[in-house]
Amino acid sequence: MTASDFETIDLRGYRCPLPVLKTRKRMIALAEGERICVLVDDPLAGIDIPNFCRETGQVLIEQTAGDGAEITFILERRSAF
Repeated sequence: MTASDFETIDLRGYRCPLPVLKTRKRMIALAEGERICVLVDDPLAGIDIPNFCRETGQVLIEQTAGDGAEITFILERRSAF
């Protein structure tokens, strides 16, 4: 599966802590097992989003660095917040 197979949340241009807060808000609305693709360009999001997943029990399926500072995450909703 690729990032285009999921709903994509484009958070490029947002700075810490907004990428993780907006990701959390969107993931709360997902059913267990659903996935989303998150695009960011804030370098701190590369640390914050994996930590968010670890702390809340969500699954980080994939993290890839794109052109420049862009990072793409594929996340899966697993547990209640």
